[in-house]
Amino acid sequence: MIRIAIVEDEERERRRLMEALKRYSDQMTIRAFPSAVDFLTGYTPDYDLIFMDIDMPYLDGLSAAKKLRELDREVCLIFVTNMARYAIRGYEVAAFDFIVKPVADASLALKLDRVMSHLAARQQRAVMVRSGESRLKINVNDILYVEIERHAITYHTSSGDIPSYGTLKSVEELLDDPLFVRCNNCYLVNLQHVTAIEDGFVNAGGHRLLISAPRKAAFEKALVNYLCGERM
Repeated sequence: MIRIAIVEDEERERRRLMEALKRYSDQMTIRAFPSAVDFLTGYTPDYDLIFMDIDMPYLDGLSAAKKLRELDREVCLIFVTNMARYAIRGYEVAAFDFIVKPVADASLALKLDRVMSHLAARQQRAVMVRSGESRLKINVNDILYVEIERHAITYHTSSGDIPSYGTLKSVEELLDDPLFVRCNNCYLVNLQHVTAIEDGFVNAGGHRLLISAPRKAAFEKALVNYLCGERM
């Protein structure tokens, strides 16, 4: 089931979009919000796709989308607007696309076909990570490596760094994936992003990380096993 949120202040437009979505597929759960404030209050990253009106009172769609990206970097966002000239600013908040009101079935279907292909391509396991006062959803494959200094944890991902708090052992338990291997007591490396090992360092997603002597043999063995498995 695809989980969808509609954020639209006009009841008629909310109903029109919801009915069009239901005509497209019955494999959707849809929740509608009359304002961006209602939508963002207590937000949890549970949606696959969000339709966001741009022109709304109190908090417009672009401003709301910026706040949304602080909480959820992964969700697919489509702007719904009667002001197409503003939709081009969607690049500021990594919007997937936009659609012009009134929403027509044919146009919506084209957008949704692209969304479904996009979601299928990036389908992968995700984990919830506490960062400050927020809980963020991170796709496991996007994590390059995890760094710890005392109890300050940083998830280095392909789309940026996410600070957290805890222990490296708690991160290992959360990820629960043999592809994440310690190269020393400070770094937990995703083997999928390793491009080289040289001079006692591992290159992970463009980052050069020290391999400690006690962990060198186990780390190299894990990498060899992963590479051999990839080629089989």
